[in-house]
Amino acid sequence: MDNRSEVREFLASRRAKITPEQAGLPGLQTGHRRVPGLRREEVALLAGVSVEYYARLERGNLGGVSDSVIDAIGDALRLDEAEREHLYDLARTAGTSARKRRRRTTEEVRPGILGILESLTDAPAFVRNGRLDVLAANPLGRALFAPAFAMDCRPANLARFNFLAPAARTFYPDWNHSANTTVALLRTEAGRDPFNHKLTELVGELSTRSEEFRVRWAAHDVRLHHTGVKHFQHPEVGVLELRFEAMPLPADPGLTLTVYSAEPASPTYDALRLLATVADLEVAR
Repeated sequence: MDNRSEVREFLASRRAKITPEQAGLPGLQTGHRRVPGLRREEVALLAGVSVEYYARLERGNLGGVSDSVIDAIGDALRLDEAEREHLYDLARTAGTSARKRRRRTTEEVRPGILGILESLTDAPAFVRNGRLDVLAANPLGRALFAPAFAMDCRPANLARFNFLAPAARTFYPDWNHSANTTVALLRTEAGRDPFNHKLTELVGELSTRSEEFRVRWAAHDVRLHHTGVKHFQHPEVGVLELRFEAMPLPADPGLTLTVYSAEPASPTYDALRLLATVADLEVAR
């Protein structure tokens, strides 16, 4: 991934989303405006830097930029937490060699983590990497994501499932939200690790095969995805509403443990117990 073009397109896309009125510059919103959102000179004014300096940054030259300038630009563009972290990631990977840019990651799931997965008998759980490859899952996790594991690719990849498998449109009742989240997570990972060849290949594959992926990728949206609620339409047990916690594994760079749970005594709780029975039957076979 080209860091300079990513910086340029990310900053331009965020600038296009902010109106002068939203930025506290109501006097500048009158008259003909050739660009949507803020002009470069307006961002520079809000960030307290020269127009020439900001223009250089937006051309992709983030190498050596101080944290205070990054924060000032984040304030000017009203970036949320995920967007600010993404901008910091882009700055960290700017102006260094490809070898130094490559983030240390692991694809191996340690026995200790596998033991934790197996001990979670009442909660679906899996370990994924930044490309959304599912590297390990407990039986209930495999049962929950059975439609994704039904694809031929190994390891199962949640992005491929979302955009290339027709079953995903049923499995995710709000498919648009799931698709947006999936692309935002990949875009976030691309900022952290822009020279990850496998990630680049995945993005290229999905861009070639899916117009809906390609449009979302061009939006440059990013997202943090640590906790929340997800909805599923499972082919075996029907509607599920599950809380999730996604926990990065500090000892295993690039890996995240995700665990789902249901509200006690809820219809989803009963459906999850039924799914556990299905999973036990599959294991027994």
